[in-house]
Amino acid sequence: MVEHDEKYYKIMEGARKLFLNNGIRSVSMDDVARSQGISKKTLYQYVDNKTDLLKQILDSMMLHVKQKIQQIENMNLNAIDILLEMSKVVGERIMKFNPIISFELEKYYPAIYEEYKSVKKQMMRDFIKHNIEKGKEEGIYRSDLNSEVVSHLYFERIEDLYKPGIVEQENFSFEELFKVMFENHIRGISNEKGIKYFEAQKENLTFNVYNYD
Repeated sequence: MVEHDEKYYKIMEGARKLFLNNGIRSVSMDDVARSQGISKKTLYQYVDNKTDLLKQILDSMMLHVKQKIQQIENMNLNAIDILLEMSKVVGERIMKFNPIISFELEKYYPAIYEEYKSVKKQMMRDFIKHNIEKGKEEGIYRSDLNSEVVSHLYFERIEDLYKPGIVEQENFSFEELFKVMFENHIRGISNEKGIKYFEAQKENLTFNVYNYD
């Protein structure tokens, strides 16, 4: 694993916020350098070009989520609480990709986009499959669930939320759509004992998916 200095991480985070707030196409490498108070020459000591910068940002996002998943799974929680904790991570990083960003990545940087989507898909499906089996063992999920099918549907539902126009064409916020999807997922996989537990826990469920800072 490549080790990076503090300036590298500051550049990655600053560039991430610029892209999220302004879109990819409208942000130049000059803008990135200027926002960090460095020269473009210094910026190119860390990345080869804009494409490389985008790839490194996406890689760092996936690494962050992978580390969070590991932390959550080490917290000795039951399957439903793990899903609740994971929902916060999804909202914090992956789910902050609004439709414009996803559209621009897919259109102008297809190779990077496909790699990012593939890594994200595998990570999320592995997580859900493991969660399903854990919930079955704990007696809070339905015993007849096919974890492969459930994990596939969960990922596809999340991806559907990011299709252009989904939020803009309806009078719903992204938070509302994601919360309903997430609750439906838990209710669909839980048995009576699990649903009762979820009802007691869901008051603490919040999604701040557009807090880009």
